[in-house]
Amino acid sequence: MSELAEEYRLEYFESEGFERKECVECGAHFWTRDRDRETCGEPPCAEYDFIGNPGFEEEYSLEEMREAFLSFFEEHGHERIDPYPVAANRWRDDVLLTQASIYDFQPLVTSGKTPPPANPLTISQPCIRMQDIDNVGKTGRHTMAFEMMAHHAFNTREDVPEDEYAYHGEVYWKDRTVELCDELLDSMGADITEVTYIEDPWVGGGNAGPAIEVIYRGLELATLVFMCMEQDPEGEYELKDGNRYSYMDTYIVDTGYGLERWTWMSQGTATVYEAIYPDMIDFLRDNAGIDYTDEETELVNRAARLSGQLDIDDVDDVEAARDDLAAELGVDTDELRRLVEPLEDIYAIADHCRTLAYMFGDGIVPSNVGTGYLARMVLRRTKRLCDNVGVDAPLDELVDMQAERLEYENRDTIRDIVRTEVEKYRETLERGGRRVESLAEEYAKKGEPVPTEELIELYDSHGIQPDMVAEIADDVGAEVDVPDDFYSLVAQRHDTVEAAEESTGDAEERFEDLPETEKLYYDDQQRTQFEAVVLDVFEREDGYDVVLDQTMFYPEGGGQPADTGTLSTDDTTVEVSDVQIEDGVILHRTDDHPGKGEFVNGQVDAARRRQLMRHHTATHIIMHSARTVLGEHVRQAGAQKGVDSSRIDLRHYDRIDRAAVKEIERVANEIVMDNTAVSQEWPDRHDAEAEYGFDLYQGGIPPGEQIRLIHVDEDVQACGGTHVARTGEIGTIKVLNTERVQDGVERIVFAAGEAALESTQRTEDALYAAADVLDVSPENVPETAERFFEEWKDRGKRIEDLKEQLAAARAGGGGGGEEVDVGDATAIVDRIDADMDELRATANALVEDGKIAVLGSGESGAQFVVAVPDGVGVNAGEVVGELARKVGGGGGGPPDFAQGGGPDADALDDALDDAPDVLQNVLNA
Repeated sequence: MSELAEEYRLEYFESEGFERKECVECGAHFWTRDRDRETCGEPPCAEYDFIGNPGFEEEYSLEEMREAFLSFFEEHGHERIDPYPVAANRWRDDVLLTQASIYDFQPLVTSGKTPPPANPLTISQPCIRMQDIDNVGKTGRHTMAFEMMAHHAFNTREDVPEDEYAYHGEVYWKDRTVELCDELLDSMGADITEVTYIEDPWVGGGNAGPAIEVIYRGLELATLVFMCMEQDPEGEYELKDGNRYSYMDTYIVDTGYGLERWTWMSQGTATVYEAIYPDMIDFLRDNAGIDYTDEETELVNRAARLSGQLDIDDVDDVEAARDDLAAELGVDTDELRRLVEPLEDIYAIADHCRTLAYMFGDGIVPSNVGTGYLARMVLRRTKRLCDNVGVDAPLDELVDMQAERLEYENRDTIRDIVRTEVEKYRETLERGGRRVESLAEEYAKKGEPVPTEELIELYDSHGIQPDMVAEIADDVGAEVDVPDDFYSLVAQRHDTVEAAEESTGDAEERFEDLPETEKLYYDDQQRTQFEAVVLDVFEREDGYDVVLDQTMFYPEGGGQPADTGTLSTDDTTVEVSDVQIEDGVILHRTDDHPGKGEFVNGQVDAARRRQLMRHHTATHIIMHSARTVLGEHVRQAGAQKGVDSSRIDLRHYDRIDRAAVKEIERVANEIVMDNTAVSQEWPDRHDAEAEYGFDLYQGGIPPGEQIRLIHVDEDVQACGGTHVARTGEIGTIKVLNTERVQDGVERIVFAAGEAALESTQRTEDALYAAADVLDVSPENVPETAERFFEEWKDRGKRIEDLKEQLAAARAGGGGGGEEVDVGDATAIVDRIDADMDELRATANALVEDGKIAVLGSGESGAQFVVAVPDGVGVNAGEVVGELARKVGGGGGGPPDFAQGGGPDADALDDALDDAPDVLQNVLNA
């Protein structure tokens, strides 16, 4: 019996005549109306019985099924909620991608800190599950991109005080949830006597509860989760993850109905992909030239009914499972693979393109970290699949087909991102191929297969797909065994967010008896003087932490540095050098003790505060201007405000050129000159998100039921910083420079107000100094500098030409060098005190004349160049290495050309005297 067996004994099951059974194949417990049923009904215990035999009365498209679901639950008392983005890190800091509808309401709603936007509610939420990537195309049912249709109800136990949580009482629970599922299936015309409800306790993220999988004709259509427990070492229940759990005050109906699977059930197509991507599948098959005879089509369709057996979560070896499937079909495995693998690639391409459309449509920009890395991984895998199966349509066109169906308005940006990424991938492959060859040769010599960790690292660092590694490795005799879940393993490296460092217990204990500091800087951001009472003082190694009952000092946060200033009593004045906030308590770092209980006068450094306010407001304006100029996909990746300058990092797929910088400056300064009012408000979180979307959280995700919004012109952001009252107070905004800080992230450094004027003057000073040096007017500096640069380059080329001529003359004239016979070849050993360029040129000239060159120079230490013609059995790298050791150094290189040297210039001549013996020894070796 399950630890939660009693949780599944529902009154609804009893009243409807259900019977609890144990599956004879897998041992799972399930509820059914069919007293003769012996299996749970889910693959691999059963086949897909709806293929060619749809389970609903009518055929639905994705759009029609979504509307049918949402309308049903609206008619049954639920409020329809608009879907959230697929990038969950817009409103959460603990995950990257939206993987379920409940993600929309975690952690604030599920914890009871804030009320849900409606209760009960219904939603159809786009999701992306990277862990399913290796199953896509193979099982016939897995999609990485999908919509989770859902209904949710948020409840608290009746004995909990009404004001303890943001919602109170019970809306409905398990019986009503199962009843609604039954009613929905019945309304679709399903034969509900065939439906099984499998018991499968759910655990995740520290919570748990009973859950029910809804299976109909072999397909899991929904999961009904009843989240009611939390992890507790002393808990009564030990669940499947090995942890103990106890009941919570809150309990939540968390359902998930797969839109794609319900649509598939209504159509009964061979796989889910034909049901949800019919037009794209037809296009891809035609483009790749995939065509089957009637007999082959019949075999492929029979295989599709059994493809659920290929789930990597259920089998240890997918190819071994394919052997079993081929045997069951009575066909050779190679023949089955020939027929189905191209289709599997086609299905995956269609699904991956939808995933990319979701990601780029919601503003994710490819990069090497976070959601950007995951998007890049999907794109590169999709491109490789296209190449494998012979799809030659541009990838941006394929992604656009899905973006158009999803009705994204930024389709031009999406196509531009895809084109840029494809070109980057091509360049990456060219660089990474050489690394693969070297690695494969290394493991071939060892007689060992290339380890999975090496495959993952190759993909992570160079974007090299594992099948490409296998091809290259095969050429050099190395083995590669690619795990079935390879891409899931890669995704695991990047599909999490590192938790923030926890504050120390000592710090929490210090402040547990102190009230939160009243923040006066929100009441009047222009004020810099105030009065307060010292509540406590904590000694530090380098000073004191002073806690006041209220303060005008802004603590460091949101990229804005802390205020500085003074705290004064009748007897003393202490300097405030830093201000921090911990658990709502603001700490003023001071150089002396002002006295606990003292009445103090606080004075913020007004000039510093004013400049920080200018820069913080200018940051909002620069961000808004960048989105206006570069596109709505641009999002903040970080920011730091300062007194002399500030910077903002933006997620953008390309470099920001000079033309874009000028346009960003123009838009920004128009807002400044309009002298628009900068206002703040504290709306309910849900109201703010509903009106402005999740772009509110450019600078981070604030806690609480109410959030502070800053309005600057058309820009609205959640922000805790200090700002000017009107944009005209900024004075002016000047972009100082831009740079790429990492792939997919561009940095804009700028200055505002007095700092902008000072930076402009510094630039002008440099320009005037250059003009004085060149003896021209400032406006003629660029033209003059370009002319001088071209002349310098021409002079350099002429010098190189003369060096080569001199080298050729020296080589042809047989001057000064010693001729040495080395086997059938002749070597010239000579000392030429010149730079390395001239040494190399002379060596090349000698080689062209068929001679070995051994040249030394004492111009900078002792240096050697050795060059060897083709077909001569002397290794230049070994010769240089031996000569360099004689002068206290080292060197080497390939067999035909090498260089090196050492610090002992006095030993140069002796080393060259030994060169004939060194040449002979290397030849004989």
